[in-house]
Amino acid sequence: MKLMSIQIPRWLMHPEPWRFIGLTSSIVGLLCYALSTSFNFLFGKWNLTKMFIYVVFSIIICLATFFAKVWQHSSSLRFRAHMAFLVLTVTSAYSFFFDKAVNGKPDAFSLLSCAAFAMMSLSLSRQIHCGFEVDLLYFFLGVLIIQLMKLRLLLGTIGVCFSYFLVILRSSLDSQSENDDLQLEHQDHIAIRVDSQQSNNDLQLVACIEALRNRNSDLIQIISEQVKEQNKDHKPLTNAEEENNSQEDEEQIPVVVVPVISYDVKIESLLAETISDLHKIAQQTAVNGGFGEQFIQVYGSCRREFLEESLTSLGLKKLSTDEVHSMSWKNQRDTAVRWIKASNVCLKILFDGERRLCGRVFLGFPAAADLSFMEISGKTATWLLDFANAVATASPSPERLFMILDLFEALRDMIPDFERIFQDQMRNEAVTIWKKLGEAIWKNFMELGYALIRNQTPLTMTPIGGTIHSHTRYLMNYLLIACDSRQTLEQVFKENMHLLKEYPELDERVGSNSSSMQTVINWIMEMFDRNLEAKSKTFEDLALSHVFLMNNRHYMVQKARNRELGIVLGDDWFQKQSEKIRQYLAGYLSSSWDKVLEILKLDGSSDSIQTRPNGAAKAMKKKLKMFNVEFENICRVQSSWYVDEKLRQDIMIVLVKTLLPAYGSFIRRFQSVAKLGKNADKYVKYGDIEAKLNDLLGGVSASTSHQK
Repeated sequence: MKLMSIQIPRWLMHPEPWRFIGLTSSIVGLLCYALSTSFNFLFGKWNLTKMFIYVVFSIIICLATFFAKVWQHSSSLRFRAHMAFLVLTVTSAYSFFFDKAVNGKPDAFSLLSCAAFAMMSLSLSRQIHCGFEVDLLYFFLGVLIIQLMKLRLLLGTIGVCFSYFLVILRSSLDSQSENDDLQLEHQDHIAIRVDSQQSNNDLQLVACIEALRNRNSDLIQIISEQVKEQNKDHKPLTNAEEENNSQEDEEQIPVVVVPVISYDVKIESLLAETISDLHKIAQQTAVNGGFGEQFIQVYGSCRREFLEESLTSLGLKKLSTDEVHSMSWKNQRDTAVRWIKASNVCLKILFDGERRLCGRVFLGFPAAADLSFMEISGKTATWLLDFANAVATASPSPERLFMILDLFEALRDMIPDFERIFQDQMRNEAVTIWKKLGEAIWKNFMELGYALIRNQTPLTMTPIGGTIHSHTRYLMNYLLIACDSRQTLEQVFKENMHLLKEYPELDERVGSNSSSMQTVINWIMEMFDRNLEAKSKTFEDLALSHVFLMNNRHYMVQKARNRELGIVLGDDWFQKQSEKIRQYLAGYLSSSWDKVLEILKLDGSSDSIQTRPNGAAKAMKKKLKMFNVEFENICRVQSSWYVDEKLRQDIMIVLVKTLLPAYGSFIRRFQSVAKLGKNADKYVKYGDIEAKLNDLLGGVSASTSHQK
């Protein structure tokens, strides 16, 4: 409001705006008059000849109004006198015929045309001084009042108020012009003294600006060194492996980590002497006739250069929206780190310092201080916000989530500084872009689910030995890091509930007992379940398919347990995963070992073996041979498979309880066959089967396997 109170009077004092006001008023007035009943009473109904004449007349009036200054300067005194006489004659004739012809009540078009012509006359009085402009203004105001009184006597007060407003406005503007003329006249009497003082002020201003420019480089170096000192031992984390500091098997997850910077730099204290000199010049300028635009422009230009050079030293350059959108997410991430650092430096040091500098330079003139500060810092602040806005409006992609999260949280923390330093408009712009970043977080998070849906096709290369798939690692580490910002995500999802309507598959899932964030993550996990099932169908070996599913689900459970992600998923999810792991374990045992156990089943009784030793020996040798082949094949194949140690122990416990007793019974029966007798040992290939089982499922580990 303070800025507008300064700018509007300045704006009205310039003749340029009045050209457009006059042109607009002329067009509105001529159109309304052509549609009014007054025109029909005076000139009759329209025809082509009248339309042509009226259009030509209207164009002449509009051009004469818009280029009034041109024909005023090119006209002689005699021409001006003739123009005044012509206007007087036309208005008098119009009044005579109008009063004679028009007896009824005026319509709305007549009223609007009078008001518009009055504004046109006022604009002419601000541009030229030919002697008829004010008379024309009073004429149309008088006609307006009379027409309103014809409608209803009380409506005349509206016309009186409108007329009073225009007359007072014209009087105020003329008074300001007269004051300027008097001031110029006064200055003529003391021209030598004023010129000398102005020349001295100009020299001092140039010296002060030069001193500021010299100090600018020193200030930039001080700020850069302080930021560099804070970052000296800082190494940004770029993936989940570094985030956990010990997990070598994590897929890279793009995160942004910004160092904490000390902002204890006071610009004004480093420029105290120069600012004091500038304040004296500002006071002298004010005493000699108000703040000249030159003083504010020269000072503002110097300070804007400082801000731009400071941002450049912090590694930030101005980027268009298209340039940001075309950047890779890695470049965007690096730029985002620099943006957060530079924005905090701007708000905590630069903008804050410029606000205090303006307050000291223009001490005693708060409106001028506000105007100068906005001219210095407004464009730079908009430049910073434009980058965040460009990021928020870019196409959604899962890897961009963490960068946007950091921008969202950083801008949220900056909003109080925007409110403290700038006017409401800049603060509102920051809030609007912050909300856009929130919507972008939602859309990028949802894109993860859709990426999983699109990726439900068989793999071209299967994971080695049924190990944990890279997509599983990526998803879990992605969600783990995301849920470390659970409070922010909860806030974003809560404030963007309206976006659920764009996703019918989610809108019906949100209940009173679950948050929208929990709903979305559970939906993503369901999409990934389908993804895993699709990938498991790649394996020709059914047992390996079960191992793959068992490994991946066990990994998911272990990663989520005792973390924020586990809290979001809830106990029901853990129970379901445990049940599925048990099912996959049972499926593995069945597909791998049921055939072996079937071979070890003993047919017949001990008596039948004794009565038919030849047949029994032959059958037993066949079974043992089949067992040796199957067992050797399983051991050979599954020795390269990998299962998590905890799952492997569970499998060994089951095999020890089932396979070992069956094998022991079979061997004892085999040794009891009389036909085999003491030669039975040469048929028994595996004496210690438990030692052989220990080699199973200990192949390529999850940490060293590489899946495509």
